[in-house]
Amino acid sequence: MVQAEIRKRGRPRAFNENIESKTVQSLDKALVILKAVSEGDGLSLTDLSTITAITSPTVYRALSTMQQHGIVHFDEAAQLWSIGSGAFRIGNSFLRKTNIIEQSRPVMQQLMRETKETSNLGMLNDSDVIFLSQVETHEPIRAFHRPGSKGAVYASGIGKVLFAYMDDDAARRMLSRTQMEKFTDRTMTDINALITHKAEMRNAGYSYDNEERTLGMRCIAAPIFNAYGEAVAAISVSGPTSRITEGDVAELADIVKRSAATITDNIGGQPPTTDRQ
Repeated sequence: MVQAEIRKRGRPRAFNENIESKTVQSLDKALVILKAVSEGDGLSLTDLSTITAITSPTVYRALSTMQQHGIVHFDEAAQLWSIGSGAFRIGNSFLRKTNIIEQSRPVMQQLMRETKETSNLGMLNDSDVIFLSQVETHEPIRAFHRPGSKGAVYASGIGKVLFAYMDDDAARRMLSRTQMEKFTDRTMTDINALITHKAEMRNAGYSYDNEERTLGMRCIAAPIFNAYGEAVAAISVSGPTSRITEGDVAELADIVKRSAATITDNIGGQPPTTDRQ
């Protein structure tokens, strides 16, 4: 007797597993348009058509549909499209999956007061880092990452420290999908060198972005662990090299690691067994 093939849950019974069958072209275009809207501070129909390379009538139909659901907002006076409250409510469901943001906020505020530098919270999202929260320093020169913005894993403090806790094979696969742009002369783009660097960061318990994304800026990050000992997020401090000197790194790393450990404890997490003293 031939056993019936088990259908993957969440998919229709009659489903042909190929890329074309997975894609609804109109929805795909709408999501491209929505992403463009989210990255702007108010864009005209012409702007969006140019950015997305989608015809103006198609862009307008997609925007009008999303407007009915509150996902985008249209300013009649300025004739500009921006993100609507409906998109916020949908996006906020991602944040509800974890209480890391809520538990991290007071720790980040204390970290900023103690170091007088901007503190950041982020996690991996596919092959990018997504920044979830930030507490800005009051100093005139500061780092800025808008919540929801993305960064390169291999060229950011948060990305590097989370990368350090990945399995080597998974880390290599992720980097192979990434366009390894050399942002500065200090950016490490050799995959083998990055894999080797993982052990060093993991042993230290923190990562150090030494002007690898932006010249004149440094960042120190430490991991946050869940109840299974998995590095699910990271916290960092970032600031100009004029304030974060190379001689400051060790002291700041201790403070950041202590802050990350506090958040780990607050969410009921624990470091991986192999990393315990």
